[in-house]
Amino acid sequence: MKQLTFHELQSYLSLKYKEGGTSSALFMKLVEEIGEVAEVLNQLEGRKENSGNTSLEKELVDVIHYAVAIASINNIDLTDAIINKDKQAAIKYNQSPNLEEFL
Repeated sequence: MKQLTFHELQSYLSLKYKEGGTSSALFMKLVEEIGEVAEVLNQLEGRKENSGNTSLEKELVDVIHYAVAIASINNIDLTDAIINKDKQAAIKYNQSPNLEEFL
């Protein structure tokens, strides 16, 4: 299976949402999908009756889709942002290696 980079996903989602995709509309979809992840987790962990229609994988993909879409239409390079944020966290929490060193 082909490997997918954040850059490729962001380019695709920028194209997909270039007309009419607003940050607030995508955020509302993101919140909805997070709720669906919570629903699946509740079912999988026995807090709610399992409807048999649970797919944590699909719901997490939806969360990633909308989070990346918001970054994409706001011209945020997630690869750089993730590496920089991890560097800051590694310094703050005295962790080694950081993501950049790991890569």
